[in-house]
Amino acid sequence: MCTDLKLGRPHSIYCILPPHMLEHIAKHGNEEERVIAIDTLSKDHTLRSFRAVQAALAPRAAAPMPTAAAPSAHRTICTANQSETLPGTVVRTEGSKPVKDDAVNEAYDGLGATFEFYLEIFHRNSIDDAGLPLTGTVHFGTNYDNAFWNSQQMVFGDGDGELFNRFTIALDVIGHELTHGVTEHTAGLNYMAQAGALNESVSDVFGSLIKQYANKQTADKADWLIGEGLLAKGVKGVALRSMKNPGTAYDDPRLGKDPQPADMSKYVRTTQDNGGVHINSGVPNRAFCLAALEIGGYAWEKAGRIWYETLTDSQLKRNATFKTFAKLTLATAGKLYGASGAEASAVKKAWNEVGVL
Repeated sequence: MCTDLKLGRPHSIYCILPPHMLEHIAKHGNEEERVIAIDTLSKDHTLRSFRAVQAALAPRAAAPMPTAAAPSAHRTICTANQSETLPGTVVRTEGSKPVKDDAVNEAYDGLGATFEFYLEIFHRNSIDDAGLPLTGTVHFGTNYDNAFWNSQQMVFGDGDGELFNRFTIALDVIGHELTHGVTEHTAGLNYMAQAGALNESVSDVFGSLIKQYANKQTADKADWLIGEGLLAKGVKGVALRSMKNPGTAYDDPRLGKDPQPADMSKYVRTTQDNGGVHINSGVPNRAFCLAALEIGGYAWEKAGRIWYETLTDSQLKRNATFKTFAKLTLATAGKLYGASGAEASAVKKAWNEVGVL
């Protein structure tokens, strides 16, 4: 993601493609791929700067009050028509029929699936738990290789067709991005170092669970991939990240090799990417996957409940480390299912296996 955190709750631009991937393309892609990657990086930087100014000028938002009406989705899908103007022209609204544009329908369905998941599983009324209307803009820019949540809405590029397909194609990506909004309204994890990697990991966790819930998959049947389907034909890889086997999602001359570590022995210490937030998220990602597989059944029922209750726990601070988050998940598992239960045992075993506890 690309993000700027200001006073009050975060006001951010979170992009699904990590900067290290785009930078590698800018160095090793063909001429057209390099131009597109550089243009995408430039747009991301401009969007971050614009959002930072907005955040600095805007008054701090009051905490949302739950609405009295029965929760229901309120979706609006717009098209930027290859411009960079947001939100663009409205093309589909809540309850209207599908249109002859796959990107529009995928965005509409993805926003709906995410809303439904949080409501049905955690009784959360939209991203802010107060019925926030969900807006998505498709066809942003020309060959824009990214998708992002900007603390107000979702935005999707069409991809370049050579390295990346349209960014509405992967439900887990939509769930991932909208979960950044959930984190903004709950723990507000800082986007730096281990807290930032946790921020990324939480989005991967719930992005994957949203896809699993939509497909009614048990933990052992899930692919545990983030962004499966995004990589275009001919690219050597299966997704942007693998939660089950970090570091194995792709290995392509143009994209580079997936740099995520699977445990703390290979933790990457870097000043790039806000301290490696996209890279080191592989460690807590694998911990969740291991816990979910050990517990069994539908991952959103118990493992997901433990992670969600931890995310919304007031004890989780914005600068949390992997270890403090792990200890909180263990305590939460104990509260929900008993300190000597199989769930707590699975959580502890998972964090031990990745070298955090």
